[in-house]
Amino acid sequence: MITLNGIHASPGIVIGKAFLFDIGSYRVEKKEIASIQIEIEVYHFKEAVLKTKEEIKKIEEKVQKSMGVDIAKIFSAHLMVLEDPLLVLDVAQKIREEKVCAEYALECVLQNIANSFSAMDDEYLRERAVDVFDIGRRILHNIIGVVRMNVEDLTEEVILVAHELSPSDTAHMHDGKVIGFVTEIGGKTSHAAIMARALEIPAVVGLKDITFRLRNNDTIIIDGSHGVVIINPDKETLNEYSHRQDEYCAFKEGLTWLRDLPAQTEDGFRVLLSANIGKSEEIEVVKREGAEGIGLYRTEYLYLDREDLPSEEEQFNEYKAVLLNLYPCPVVIRTIDLGGDKFCTSIELPLEVNPFLGLRAIRLCLRHPDIFKVQLRAILRASIYGKAQMMFPLITEIAELQQAKSCLLAAKRELDEENIPFDRHIQIGVMIETPSAALIADRLASEVDFFSIGTNDLIQYTLAIDRINEEVAHLYKPFHPAVLRLIKMTIDAAHKEGKWIGMCGEMAGEPLYTVLLLGLGLDEFSMSGSSISKIKKIIRATRLDEAKAFANEIMQETSSNEIWDVLNKTMMERFGNILEI
Repeated sequence: MITLNGIHASPGIVIGKAFLFDIGSYRVEKKEIASIQIEIEVYHFKEAVLKTKEEIKKIEEKVQKSMGVDIAKIFSAHLMVLEDPLLVLDVAQKIREEKVCAEYALECVLQNIANSFSAMDDEYLRERAVDVFDIGRRILHNIIGVVRMNVEDLTEEVILVAHELSPSDTAHMHDGKVIGFVTEIGGKTSHAAIMARALEIPAVVGLKDITFRLRNNDTIIIDGSHGVVIINPDKETLNEYSHRQDEYCAFKEGLTWLRDLPAQTEDGFRVLLSANIGKSEEIEVVKREGAEGIGLYRTEYLYLDREDLPSEEEQFNEYKAVLLNLYPCPVVIRTIDLGGDKFCTSIELPLEVNPFLGLRAIRLCLRHPDIFKVQLRAILRASIYGKAQMMFPLITEIAELQQAKSCLLAAKRELDEENIPFDRHIQIGVMIETPSAALIADRLASEVDFFSIGTNDLIQYTLAIDRINEEVAHLYKPFHPAVLRLIKMTIDAAHKEGKWIGMCGEMAGEPLYTVLLLGLGLDEFSMSGSSISKIKKIIRATRLDEAKAFANEIMQETSSNEIWDVLNKTMMERFGNILEI
């Protein structure tokens, strides 16, 4: 049994079989095996070699047809290495003599072969060392059972274990086959983590080397509430976590009575609790949790994992379906936020050293106005089928907002010329997710109908911390005084202009911050569906005057540590059962 601690990304407990979806860098640990295991290990290795041969032959045939015989010769060389009897004999001998796992024996033998190539005078032969390591990685994948496939192709319930998961991978998790996942990299606000919370899938991220600590079909426990992962648990641990799983389900079930009640404080102050979604398939989940609308519809998921761009008609039908399904509740449709860690193969993006600081979101839309206008037309056309609100992401200055509004005006004029109806009073908002936007919030507020604070990026840019880098996850502090001041400044600026303001970042769905945000004057909280009942319970057990007093107390503190002490102590005393579950 191995117990590992990572970053808790999505709450809940799940027990199931591991499915190695992807592994990280080529790195293998030396593991000794029992005498009885030796021939089994040799057999696994030989089977992996045969499977690798089949894979390379298929690749060779495909490349030969599409790119010609000369390019296909690369894979012929790979096959020659695989068919060298010394490879199989040497690895088998090392397993038998040293009683080590097949992965380690393979790496040692391949290293010797590669060293031999590297020592040769001929440049072409020296470069073949790279081919040896490519072959080794393929064999390694087959030894430990890694299958890089599409998530939607899964046929049974599994716990995904991967080096990382892309947004397009997580976009296909809604069918229920993925009951949990673990990744080696990533933070609590990575898109994989966000999607896990949206779909109520327990997840732990930032677990270095986990892909090398287990094999396919190992039993694995995920405690997403506490960031714990247990590989091949003993019977006692299995029973303990089965009991905890029942307790968690009972706690969730105990909050269902709140679903149809308003998010209203004890003294009658009403806020709106909305949900964040990436695809229309998530709507039933958020409706079941009692969401009063959609505070963030991430439309970029329509653009991922495909070779073409979604047409205006396709987008129109998608937005229309969401609006009709949620009518009369409001739906905030964010224009595409591609770039950063979300890439679309249909749009040629430059290779950037710092993509989160590069051509993304509204910058990308303004660079490609033809693509932007297609989406704007689709949103406008769909707006007559519900209460649509449109939001521009990553606005950093007035000029950007005015350019975006100019594109919107052009789309409206086109629809007018074509006699196509749309909601002429559709509300327009911006996401406040950069310090520059927060600092000019008073100017921006006069240009729009609402704000929504995107705390994931606001914290990242304010504290200079890569929010998906597990190495600096401990520095990612929503309670940092600079972050809280920017949030308060933005809320005050919106209210001064008579505009409503929400928050769609992950901070809105964290029970720890609910009373503080309530006291700062937030009008709308938008979050993953799984968080709604917990946030609602806290709001309904709080008075607005005490929330304001608490927020004022917090804002007087001068350091992150002081704020954390006050915040954690007060919230744990009052709502510990909600924060710990």
